[in-house]
Amino acid sequence: MTPATAAPTPTGAHPSRARFVVPVLAFCGVVVAVMQTLVVPLLPHVPALTGSTPGAAGWLVTITLLTGAVFTPVLGRVGDMYGKRRVLLASLWVLTAGSVLCAATSDIGVLIAGRALQGAALAVIPLGISIIRDELPPERVLPSIALMSSTLGIGAAVGLPVAAVVVENFDWHTMFWASAALGLLDLVLVLWIVPESPVRTPGRFDVLGTLGLTAALVGLLLAITQGADWGWTSARTLGLLGGALVIALFWGRYELRTASPMVDLRVSARPAVLLTNIAALLIGFAFYANSLVTAQMVQEPKATGYGLGASIVVSGLCLLPGGLSMVALSPVSAKISAAYGPKTALAIAASIMAVGYVIRFFTSHSLWLIVAGATVVSAGTAIAYSALPALVMRAVPVSETGAANGLNTLMRSVGQACCSAVVTAVLSHVTFVASGRVAPTLHAYLLVFLVAAGAALAALVATLFLPSGRAPRPAAAVPGTVGGTSPMPAAQEGR
Repeated sequence: MTPATAAPTPTGAHPSRARFVVPVLAFCGVVVAVMQTLVVPLLPHVPALTGSTPGAAGWLVTITLLTGAVFTPVLGRVGDMYGKRRVLLASLWVLTAGSVLCAATSDIGVLIAGRALQGAALAVIPLGISIIRDELPPERVLPSIALMSSTLGIGAAVGLPVAAVVVENFDWHTMFWASAALGLLDLVLVLWIVPESPVRTPGRFDVLGTLGLTAALVGLLLAITQGADWGWTSARTLGLLGGALVIALFWGRYELRTASPMVDLRVSARPAVLLTNIAALLIGFAFYANSLVTAQMVQEPKATGYGLGASIVVSGLCLLPGGLSMVALSPVSAKISAAYGPKTALAIAASIMAVGYVIRFFTSHSLWLIVAGATVVSAGTAIAYSALPALVMRAVPVSETGAANGLNTLMRSVGQACCSAVVTAVLSHVTFVASGRVAPTLHAYLLVFLVAAGAALAALVATLFLPSGRAPRPAAAVPGTVGGTSPMPAAQEGR
């Protein structure tokens, strides 16, 4: 058989390109994750660069959280129904368009619109995980989803120092042009390498369910992210929270009665799925505290008594070892999940994260010890982010992989939003005056570490209550087909 007519490999890709499917998907995940943190080093300069206010500048981060939270489960469901590769390509087009929009303007309104498009592309990561489950042979599934899931943390750790270097040495539009170029490269690679999954979910797309989920999420996340500025007891904050709760109740009732729901609440209510999503929220909280606090803490002036007066670049580089550890540990996590089950892997991860924050609590005066503590937390995050999709996929049918992974990624985003609100409240209220400026006290940072450690321990408790039995299989289902469960390593399914 000649190369031109060679039969496809089990992945559905041409034999000469099949081995690149996972690296390409992982690269897409890293690029998307980098977009989430790209503007953080730029935020203090945005008001002067765009003639806007600090409040408007903050929306460059808030809007990506909102659109990412809304579109991740929605596009996961669309991918299940109409083709995951097709939706993956659409997400990358949106990412590229948003990057070009940001690169071509200095208007704050247009920048916010561009960042909204970039945030919507967060669905690339759960879509990539779903493609891996559908396309790869069982022995490659665990290590591949471990790497794909870890890209969310890897991109965040790599994006901060790279963006800081660009902000200090180049025109700030450069980083958006670079992100647009990376988006185009992703598109070309996916078109060339990644096959379309044949797995489809029958039924109609749930338009009302999508609108209800969107309204509830926007209300909830707006209240969480803006509550510190508006006031937690203000009419606007309480109104959004109350409205989100009411909408969620009606939405849930509707989803239970519709034939093809946006989110299958009966599946989501299973202990194996519900507790995994609760653990994801808590892990997202614990992970994000590490990213938020590390850079700010080392940049605090030496006059505070604990600050190191580091530059933006140095503060960003403090997170780089953590990102590298996530790359190194993703295959280790897969081996733990394969040998002992993803439940064990997640329990180990939550414990490591809690230990990392204990280290940080007692070593907050030395740059190298701060980096060491942050790296330990990142190491735990790598194992956790690798184990979470494995837990989700053993508990849901293959026809719901995209939606289920999207919901799990959503829970991580909600955890990050809650963490941002808590960290902002603590650092803005536990303060003192140092050299004529108001700064957080050391106790404020230590309190954040304790809260984050508590979140990691709570994730550990949720993990320990996860059922340990084999995932249920529908009697009539055929592995790898719609309605059944995909072939997974036996060690993973049995724990």
